[in-house]
Amino acid sequence: MDVVIVGGGHNGLVAAAYLARAGKTVLVLERLDSVGGAAVSFQAFPGVDVRLSRYSYLVSLLPRKVISDLGLPITLLRRRMSSYTPVGDRGLLVDTEDPSRTASSFVDPADFAAWQRFYAMTGRVAERVFPTLTEPLPGRASLRSAVNDDEAWRVLFEEPIGHVIERTFRDDTVRGVVLTDALIGTFAGADDPSLLQNRCFLYHVIGNGTGDWDVPVGGMGSVTAALEDAARSAGAQILTGATVTSITPDGEVRYLAGETSHVAHADHVLVNASPAELSRLLGETPDPAEGAQLKVNMILRRLPRLRDTTVDPHDAFGGTFHVNESFSQLAQAFSEASAGQIPSLPPCEIYCHSLTDPSIVREPGAHTLTLFGLHMPARLFTADNDTARARALDATLASLNQVLAEPIQDCLWLDPDGRPCIEAKTPVDLEESIGLPGGHIFHRDLSWPYSDDAPGSWGVETAHPRILLCGAGAQRGGGVSGIPGHNAAMKILTGTA
Repeated sequence: MDVVIVGGGHNGLVAAAYLARAGKTVLVLERLDSVGGAAVSFQAFPGVDVRLSRYSYLVSLLPRKVISDLGLPITLLRRRMSSYTPVGDRGLLVDTEDPSRTASSFVDPADFAAWQRFYAMTGRVAERVFPTLTEPLPGRASLRSAVNDDEAWRVLFEEPIGHVIERTFRDDTVRGVVLTDALIGTFAGADDPSLLQNRCFLYHVIGNGTGDWDVPVGGMGSVTAALEDAARSAGAQILTGATVTSITPDGEVRYLAGETSHVAHADHVLVNASPAELSRLLGETPDPAEGAQLKVNMILRRLPRLRDTTVDPHDAFGGTFHVNESFSQLAQAFSEASAGQIPSLPPCEIYCHSLTDPSIVREPGAHTLTLFGLHMPARLFTADNDTARARALDATLASLNQVLAEPIQDCLWLDPDGRPCIEAKTPVDLEESIGLPGGHIFHRDLSWPYSDDAPGSWGVETAHPRILLCGAGAQRGGGVSGIPGHNAAMKILTGTA
């Protein structure tokens, strides 16, 4: 066997498709009964014909190169409304097709001008950095040269993003909207000297050279289905219900299929699981990881009314709907969570995919809402997950209701048994259901897209030459991107493995 891939998430399927198309013999082993990992669609509520993107929601980092190389028949739809942030009886609406409308929703005209300058700058960085993600790793100096903008390099790569935001924008709400991209899946303060928040921000604004976050038609499961078909059509063997129990540095993989033990030997083993899981499979001690989000999935019978009567709810929910995510509110929530408390006013953001892609909903009038709650670290849930989950959900819904003209509970769809269609997933739930260590959606803290230690490598290497990471925990991993899968395949196909 040429390659065994441990884990059938989207990155593993990308690697399998590339390698099988190149004539390699490939075996993918997936623990669950279906492939996809976090990039899946579910009929989450019995008797309700709606397919939710349950764990991951939007696509930005999946390179068009991968879509083209593998001939993936997927459609990504742009959201006209970038975001809406309610503030009392008004709100900040960012309409990508109407700058004057956007400008009129800014309290301070100077902030709108600063907004345009700031995102023009991130756009230039995106154009220059994103193409390097599917190439061998540059060194720091090389990437800085490619960026070719000393000010942009300083504010994104060297100075805490919180300092930059406070210096650039005046309004607390505008500052918070910018900061949220630095905190998705990342538990850090705005001024953290480690710049973990900067790394998170960078990956959120460089996708495909634009930073746009698009809705996959058919839900995230359509992306996985296309990748699975590409891998199988190329000749890859995909085995579900196969639990890998150990890996050795010489390429031996032991796994259970049902109650039967099997052994596979391969020239290379690609691990589409977390670095912590790889350590466990090797018999080593894993490094800890901690996720920091609450995920809430809902089906509505109608969109809720807004306190801001000047904005159509279809516009407000058509992009990212920010809830209590001002700069000061984010700081307060981080402080409370750091002290071991569920935030008193949890910041969160909401996506209504059915407004962009009605195909995921078969129930007349229904809409999906997927909510991502920030600053909900795993440490808050480890002692008593069920109790903490209920408390976190109650607090988050109360936070949401504070910015609406009616309780969101009044808008929930009821299943055939009369139960409201809402579910919440904590970091503990994510670890138990799909193997994310500590519920960390990026498998571990994000890394810079350069390396002075190993320039010219692919960012997928481990201490064992025959074992490569191909999941979100690889360098330049995180998010639904397929980049680690592509890079692990290139490491083999270019003869550098």
